Amino acid sequence: QVQLVESGGGLVQAGGSLRLSCAASGRTFNPYAMGWFRQVPGKEREFVAARTWSSSRTEYADSVKGRFGIARDNAENTVYLQMNSLKPEDTAVYYCAAAFHNSGSLDRTPVYDLWGQGTQVTVSS
Repeated sequence: QVQLVESGGGLVQAGGSLRLSCAASGRTFNPYAMGWFRQVPGKEREFVAARTWSSSRTEYADSVKGRFGIARDNAENTVYLQMNSLKPEDTAVYYCAAAFHNSGSLDRTPVYDLWGQGTQVTVSS
């Protein structure tokens, strides 16, 4: 059974950078898309970034455009979220997710079938 495991979270000062990784276990992994979402206590999980697995179509939340980048390592079944110019409001638990069907959109949580356990990102001011 495929699992997603995130890593790379931590504490960083405002203006700094972090790179999150999401590795898929299992021998066969061929999703339609991979996404990153984040959640703070008391709020709904919100979309951050996503990309299709094969066509390299990407989407970003307006709040992270120009600062975050999503990329894929073809050989390692891993997707990355490069986060630059971090702000305190980026503090959240970050989750990666895999969608195995084309539902048309990439920015809604119901589109995704498989989720990782999350990794904490804390940005200090």
